[in-house]
Amino acid sequence: MLESKTKNNATKLTKLSDREVVLTRIFNAPRALVFKVYTDPKSIPFWWGPRKHITTVDKMDVKVGGLWRYVQNDRKGNEFAFNGEYREIIPDKRLVYTFEFEAMPDHIILETIEFEDYKGKTKVTATALFQTTDDLNGMLSSGMEEGASESWDRLAELLEK
Repeated sequence: MLESKTKNNATKLTKLSDREVVLTRIFNAPRALVFKVYTDPKSIPFWWGPRKHITTVDKMDVKVGGLWRYVQNDRKGNEFAFNGEYREIIPDKRLVYTFEFEAMPDHIILETIEFEDYKGKTKVTATALFQTTDDLNGMLSSGMEEGASESWDRLAELLEK
C-alpha cells in the first residue's frame, strides 16, 4: 500500500490496490455545509480544479441517474471537459458518481465520496476505482494527486468564508 501526503500535509493519498486510490482530508466545517458545497452548481467554479483554470458547470443534475459536466478553460484558450452520472446520493453522507475526462473517452472512474463528522469538523474520504491499472497509473502520472489537493485547498478556503 502506497501512502503519501501533499505538500501542506492536509490531503493524504493512499493507493489501496493496482486499481484503487483513496484521498482523505479533514475540513473545518460542518458536514452538511461540505456536502452542500460539493453538490451546489454555483459553488463548483470556486473550488473544483486548478486555480489556473476557469471551471464552468455545463450540467449538474444532482439526483440518481442525473448527469454532470464541467468544462475548464486555461489561459491559452484550451478546453478540458469532464462528465459523469450520479449513481448514489445520501444527503450529507455519501455521493457515488462516474468520472470521465472527455479527451480520453471510455476510461471511466467510479468515485465514492464519504462525508463523516470528525471532532466538530468533516472528514471527506474520496475513493476512486479505475477500470485498469494503466488508467490509475496514467492518472497518477498526470498530476491527479496535486490536482485533487489543490481543489481541496480551494474547497477549504471557500468553506472558511
